[in-house]
Amino acid sequence: MTVVQVVGWLATAVGMSLGLPQLLKLLRTRNVEGLSLFAWQATLVVNVIWLVHGLRIEQPPQWLTNVFALSTTLPLVVLLTRARRVPLVRTLWPALASAAVIIGIDVLFGSAIYGLAAIPPAIAATGGQSVELVRAEHVKGVSAVFTIGAFVNQCLWLAFAFLIADAGSIIATTIPWAITGFNLVWYGLRLLGLRAFDARSPALVRVGAVRRHAERS
Repeated sequence: MTVVQVVGWLATAVGMSLGLPQLLKLLRTRNVEGLSLFAWQATLVVNVIWLVHGLRIEQPPQWLTNVFALSTTLPLVVLLTRARRVPLVRTLWPALASAAVIIGIDVLFGSAIYGLAAIPPAIAATGGQSVELVRAEHVKGVSAVFTIGAFVNQCLWLAFAFLIADAGSIIATTIPWAITGFNLVWYGLRLLGLRAFDARSPALVRVGAVRRHAERS
């Protein structure tokens, strides 16, 4: 077995099970604190487009990973949609429409242009979670195993992209690798006691409530 195959299948193994810890934690606790619905919508886009791209360039590690990833991404999207009390159709159609556009770009313009088009959903998937980690009052709903695994997964896919010398994979993987690294560090800081940047303190909430009551009176 070559180095490319070892790294590719290792990335596949991690990627296939990546969303499972987060899904299990959400099912067990029903706690969505620190979780981003927007990020998981974008993850749905990422899973679909990389499944199709992997089939197009005949790389089983890429498409097989995303087949299994969808089995956790979809339930997570559904659970988060219900928790946010948003219609499921309103959550799914933008994701599927975006995926269709990017797949069209891959078919019409090739791998390098596809790689550029795949960057926005990848940034949204990882960066959307960054925003929640920074601003959420609590991050109790976030799985530590998932956060660590996301960074490890991006490290493996970045290595795989360089080994197979696929321009689209290299371009689209670099930025998510950096963002998942940030998420891991920031999540650790939150667990160590770092406060949210824009969460309102109880004192401010009480002041606001008193002010609104006075204005109504």
